[in-house]
Amino acid sequence: MDRVKDLASKKAAVIFTKSSCCMCHSIKQLFYELGASPAVHELDNDSYGREMEWALRGMGCNPSVPAVFIGGKFVGSSKDIISLHVDGSLKQLLMDAKAIWF
Repeated sequence: MDRVKDLASKKAAVIFTKSSCCMCHSIKQLFYELGASPAVHELDNDSYGREMEWALRGMGCNPSVPAVFIGGKFVGSSKDIISLHVDGSLKQLLMDAKAIWF
């Protein structure tokens, strides 16, 4: 869990993904379209991926990917991010964390 928290705190927006996950791809694209440049950690391409996946599940992320952190805080999975985007608060969260500037 320490590794996940450490990686999540290194950039304003961080997404833990798997390369084969279509929802992960969609969430990454959403962030790019909003002007953010998140740190992306693909668990299936990381030697610590399995351990980080279990840590994410322990933090309440189920399914374990995509797991999104903004400003070092766990925000949620794809369903949560889409809900925040639809109600207009995702952009403000990214601005508050200085992941985007407009």
